Amino acid sequence: MGRLNDLAAKGQAVWLDFVDRKFLAAGGLQKLVDEDGLTGVTSNPSIFEKAMGQGDAYDAALAEYDKANPGASTMARYEHLAVQDIQAAADTLRPVYDRLDAKDGYVSLEVSPYLAADTDATIAEAAKLWAEVDRANLMIKIPGTPQGVPAIAATIDAGINVNVTLLFSIDAYKAVALAYVAGLEKRAGRGEPIDRIASVASFFVSRIDTKIDDAIDARVKDGDAEGDALKSVRGKVAIANAKLAYAWYEEFIASDRWQALAAKGAMPQRLLWASTGTKNPDYPDTLYLDTLIGADTVNTVPPKTLDAFRDHGIVAETLSADVASARHTLAEAERLGLDLNGVTDTLVEEGVHSFAKAFDDLLGAIAAKHPEAVA
Repeated sequence: MGRLNDLAAKGQAVWLDFVDRKFLAAGGLQKLVDEDGLTGVTSNPSIFEKAMGQGDAYDAALAEYDKANPGASTMARYEHLAVQDIQAAADTLRPVYDRLDAKDGYVSLEVSPYLAADTDATIAEAAKLWAEVDRANLMIKIPGTPQGVPAIAATIDAGINVNVTLLFSIDAYKAVALAYVAGLEKRAGRGEPIDRIASVASFFVSRIDTKIDDAIDARVKDGDAEGDALKSVRGKVAIANAKLAYAWYEEFIASDRWQALAAKGAMPQRLLWASTGTKNPDYPDTLYLDTLIGADTVNTVPPKTLDAFRDHGIVAETLSADVASARHTLAEAERLGLDLNGVTDTLVEEGVHSFAKAFDDLLGAIAAKHPEAVA
């Protein structure tokens, strides 16, 4: 037992923000499950781009697929490889899923980032990937864009687990939380079961501080009269934002609307902290784990940050602590004109663009492997 295992006692699950064929084949995921109590895995286009676009780990499987499917599209070739990895991770995590009675043990696969602005195409892609992977402990990742919100409700209504990604603002989080509830209510209204449908809302953290801190540093450098006040909120806005999102979650699950679903066995949509690797070397490398520990939450962690927390993380119930200070931090950020709403809007656009760019690079790398096999 160690620090990562201790998080479970606080009600927080740890998921790995990484997937790679060599890592899976070598038993790396199983080791984390056995030794650190890891209960989930997330993937995204950037992770797959790094895994598939470098080295030869996927070459044999791709050559075999190309031989059996001459002229297959690059997208089909990618999906074949991704589905294999996701199935392998899901199978490793299936004992966790069974032990926890579907409350955890999930692996996430994202719909194409090219579809972020297309509700109907996202719904169709989610259903297609769900069928292809064919694992009960799969979550389909759908971005929490305005177009993604109705797709989330429809996908939950179809009985498909959803990981909502690219959430930065509290208002966007509320919208997807209510979409999850709407999907459950439609199923329940038809008399269909809702007790084994799971969802997480992936709230991105460190990128907010990167944007806000850059604005603070620029103003301080220019001799802003509010320099001291600006410096007092540096590195605190993202954590404050997350704490207030969680405060809303606690209020909502106590509401009559949620309790009516809970009485039918519905599981709450857990908040998941994403982008938790510390990007500023001035901050502790476990900052976004130490400060966001609370019940019914998930922290999805890149391997380097996982190692850091195992070594020197601090386990304490921090998420519900000092919420008044979090409110003050956001009030100060607003008073100082740091435009958190504008920052979060920009981050959503950048996130969609970043994933699309990674997908471009990924498909390009796959197309370059055995190009003669592609029509």
